[in-house]
Amino acid sequence: MRFFETVEYQGFWGSFWDLIWWFLWLFVFFAYLMALFAIIGDLFRDRKLSGGWKAVWIFFLIFFPIITALVYLIARGGGMAERGAAQAQQYKAAQDDYIKSVAGTSPTDEIAKAKSLLDAGTITQAEYDQLKAKALA
Repeated sequence: MRFFETVEYQGFWGSFWDLIWWFLWLFVFFAYLMALFAIIGDLFRDRKLSGGWKAVWIFFLIFFPIITALVYLIARGGGMAERGAAQAQQYKAAQDDYIKSVAGTSPTDEIAKAKSLLDAGTITQAEYDQLKAKALA
């Protein structure tokens, strides 16, 4: 009885398990890249961290990537969420301001339009009050 049998190489797609392993490693690599880009983005988003410390983190991310990524996510992971939420709020406020500036209507214009609709009988007093509150908000 032979303990070691020779297995014929069937090419890249030759075995189902080769395919499973290939997709598993592809998934792990993609997840690592996503974490790496999130860390680098967070490093440059953080205004409290000095440039020297940012350079140190980048250095270690280049030469000791997986360990550094894990340490960063454990040590500064909570702050990443806070900085990301703050940046999202800033983007939303800037977008809202831009939309209001492009729309060109002021709250007094909206209230005047709502009042004309009320006077014409198109809307009720409750709907007018709702539109007025929305314009003033």
